[in-house]
Amino acid sequence: MHRNLVIIPTYNEKDNIEEIIQSVLAIEVPFEVLVIDDGSPDGTADIVKKLHKKHPKQVHLIERTEKAGLGTAYITGFKYAVDNEYDYIFEMDADFSHNPTDLIRLYKACAEDGNDMAIGSRYIQGVNVVNWPMGRVLMSYFASFYVRLITGMPIMDTTAGFKCYSRNVLSAIDADKIHFIGYAFQIEMKFNAWKHGFKIKEVPIVFTERARGESKMSRGIFKEAVIGVIEMKIRSFFRSYAPEHVNQT
Repeated sequence: MHRNLVIIPTYNEKDNIEEIIQSVLAIEVPFEVLVIDDGSPDGTADIVKKLHKKHPKQVHLIERTEKAGLGTAYITGFKYAVDNEYDYIFEMDADFSHNPTDLIRLYKACAEDGNDMAIGSRYIQGVNVVNWPMGRVLMSYFASFYVRLITGMPIMDTTAGFKCYSRNVLSAIDADKIHFIGYAFQIEMKFNAWKHGFKIKEVPIVFTERARGESKMSRGIFKEAVIGVIEMKIRSFFRSYAPEHVNQT
């Protein structure tokens, strides 16, 4: 039986965190949850602590004292996952923009179909986004087009934040060489996995905008991505990427 860990970064998610954790735990494939909380003043961490008491082997919490960026939160979770020898590691938002039952499809894409990374893709089959204004849909879609153009990655949803990694992907990528701490972190992780030669599969999902809580998206996030992608591509010319082709089993 594989050990599966779902990493959920949080900041002020008290309206969503209990329900999202309970939804993950209810899935027939066994998943554990690791919440990385950045000092939420609304008591998000306290809710997770109560759930940990009820489910000590399934719910885990790492508390950080301040907002330090999405990328560093995930990297903290990745190091925890590798150190504790989880087989498959997942990224997921706390706000139900990702349907928890789709975790099964990402898991099967890796564990059963032999891929090293599975991406929950909004754009592999048209545009599957619910409750976004048209301007944001266009910005996101063309951001992915821009990233493909600059990097050459054959990935339709380059900014997606719903993913499954096999442990060997995270072991191969040097976390200390990941530069981005915002949403461009998602692009950089895919780029590194692709450059290492890992087998990547996009799984079609429907992305639904949060119903509760506040979105963390901003124009600054897209600016980071636009400039940062060029810098990332240039850096890649000056480093080597060891080919990796063996899927974690």
